[in-house]
Amino acid sequence: MKKKTSIIFLAMMFAVIVVFSGCGGKVSLKMATGGTTGTYYAFSGAVSQVLSSKIDNLSFDVQSTGASKANIFLVADKEADIAIVQNDVMYYASKGIDLFAEEGAVEGFSAMAGCYAEVCQIVSKSSITSIEDLRGKRVSVGDIGSGCEFNARQILDVYGMSFDDIQVNNLSFGDSATALKDDKIDAFFCVAGAPTTAVVELATSNAINVLEIDDEHAEKLIADYPFYTKFNVPGGAYKGVDSDVQTVAVVATYIVSNDLDEKIVYEMTKALFENADEIAAAHPKGAELNPEYSVSGISIPMHPGALKYYKEIGVR
Repeated sequence: MKKKTSIIFLAMMFAVIVVFSGCGGKVSLKMATGGTTGTYYAFSGAVSQVLSSKIDNLSFDVQSTGASKANIFLVADKEADIAIVQNDVMYYASKGIDLFAEEGAVEGFSAMAGCYAEVCQIVSKSSITSIEDLRGKRVSVGDIGSGCEFNARQILDVYGMSFDDIQVNNLSFGDSATALKDDKIDAFFCVAGAPTTAVVELATSNAINVLEIDDEHAEKLIADYPFYTKFNVPGGAYKGVDSDVQTVAVVATYIVSNDLDEKIVYEMTKALFENADEIAAAHPKGAELNPEYSVSGISIPMHPGALKYYKEIGVR
């Protein structure tokens, strides 16, 4: 009898704990970011601090990870609740193509908010003035299998070129800048926030161009790959590049687990944009937070909680 009573008592206590947790108990979300020296980690640290200060009973466990592709699997496998990824990589995952061709389509995640531009910059010697001029030249397209490499393929394709039309080099952004400085390559693709430190440093010693993607080709690219957005690299971002240069960008985007509560996702989306100034004070990329830009780069299903906020403010 004593044993049976103890079991009943423990069951009642468990029920009380469950009810208490569901009625205002603290919610802690695992947030997957990137390497500790990268923008994803620092930006997400700022976002997590502001959101947890604005939303009652919400906190974040910010985790350093391998960034976009790894983060998608972490959310899909329920090892993270929210993660920041490139929007082109999340598109590939949802379709099971390109970076995810071997694994197939990944499920279990949806989009919450596009945050800031990761700009597709084609940096060249001053003697090269257009993307068409890259034909036959030595061009670094990023690391093998990287998102940058896929961006380079897609951009060249809309200009009627492929990797067969250039002398392909697979170098990181920093190594690409050094190689151009040392006259080992003629141009390189760089997908990162603009201005990019490696390019800023290069432009102090070498005359460079940032090549334009004009309206016709940008619109074709966006039609073929809906994760792209147009973006202007502002004049003066790099020494010697005095006028704005139109190119395209992918967007650093928060994804969330499909299982995450609609109310929590709504509150996070709302707090993200309504407190953009506070986030910007903690990290400069916060200055790019904009709901209209956010939805323009989302090409996978949105979480219902995020969609509710966008509809509420009339941008979706």
